[in-house]
Amino acid sequence: MVKIIAFSNQKGGVGKTTTVLNVADYVARSGKKVLMIDIDPQGNLTSGYGIAKNRIENSLYDLMTGSAKFEEVVLPTGYENLDILPCNMDLAGLEVELVSVPNRAKVLANALKGKIDGYDFVMIDCPPSLGVLTLNALCACDGVIVPIQSEFFALEGLSQLMNTIKLVKERINPKIKVEGVILTMYDGRSLMAKQVSDEIKKYFGTKVFEVPAPRNIKLCESPSFGVPISQHAPKSRGGVAYQQIAEEFLRRMD
Repeated sequence: MVKIIAFSNQKGGVGKTTTVLNVADYVARSGKKVLMIDIDPQGNLTSGYGIAKNRIENSLYDLMTGSAKFEEVVLPTGYENLDILPCNMDLAGLEVELVSVPNRAKVLANALKGKIDGYDFVMIDCPPSLGVLTLNALCACDGVIVPIQSEFFALEGLSQLMNTIKLVKERINPKIKVEGVILTMYDGRSLMAKQVSDEIKKYFGTKVFEVPAPRNIKLCESPSFGVPISQHAPKSRGGVAYQQIAEEFLRRMD
């Protein structure tokens, strides 16, 4: 049965897209069929796989507005078991267009219904906000993984995200839950990183992944080449860490 996971944090620059890009890749390499959904209008997940955003014939915007079918939007990434629903800046206008749409929080869920049964996992890369697009992701998913940067400001707004998930669970999507928390851009030499990590572990307990994603130049480089870290520098600290994070992801999902 397909499991839909939203990777969400309303704070930008926390390594959310890097996490989706690489966890999805390593999970697909394990033999699981994975669909990534880029619901961030910046389209960084799309370009991170070498897809030219300005040349996309049909995007997630077209699927969610009903002007294209699922089969017309989904693209292969070139890697076995790994597909993507790409997006571009067209998606930015959807927030306004959905204002007058009934059940606007369920547009994505309805668009995916009956179309994703062939996948083991669907991973949604959410925008850095708690707007209508993120709300659509939270209403469509089974669980949420929260990437959190190991810095003081990363803790700000965390309660707002948790409250939003709670409200979605109470009013729209009763199956949603926090599946895990991944520490990103972690620098083990930093006292602040260790203190923030301790605070996050006090709050989330065992939901925090055992392996943090390190601050690593190779992880920053790989999207510019349009490839995941497994292709760019698999033996780098970032490559090894994300392989271990993906393995832990699979254990947790089981």
